[in-house]
Amino acid sequence: MKKSLIIIIAVVAVIVIIAGVFISGYNGLVNAQTEVDGKAATIQTQLQRRADLIPNFVETVKGYAMHEQETYTAVTEARAAVQQAGTVQQQEQANSELSRAIDIWVNAVTEAYPDLKANQNFTALQDELAGTENRISTARNDYNEAAKEYNAMIRRFPKNILAGMFGFDKADYFEAAEGANDVPQVSFN
Repeated sequence: MKKSLIIIIAVVAVIVIIAGVFISGYNGLVNAQTEVDGKAATIQTQLQRRADLIPNFVETVKGYAMHEQETYTAVTEARAAVQQAGTVQQQEQANSELSRAIDIWVNAVTEAYPDLKANQNFTALQDELAGTENRISTARNDYNEAAKEYNAMIRRFPKNILAGMFGFDKADYFEAAEGANDVPQVSFN
């Protein structure tokens, strides 16, 4: 009786150990595959961020630059008109136009646009473009690292048996698209 009880306990223990290894291995594969999927989603999030952010940011900079150019042009033209005015009436008209242009410029600068400096906006755009591209690059590298770990896991024994049984396929690495070495162009026209 003792001998059969020991055999039954040993068989149950082996089954429990095998089941534990099986469950642990399967769950490890699921976790690794989920990590790869999450990293792929992060790439998509960063690409969407770029798609949403950059065109809006470029338009904002263009708007600031255009507004700044228009106000400076109006002030410069009005000032030149004052200098070229021959009669008192022309001088009065030109001074009125200069005052109006200066008021518009001052109001824009002090009220609506306290930091209306196109060069700062262009610098900010450049920084934002570089930051966005760095985020995308980091996300792609993180994905490739997760894919490498997952691919190694599904090839190692004994998880390769589980991977084959449950259809855990190799994750593709991120590869740059054709033309990715071309320098991207940003246009303000």
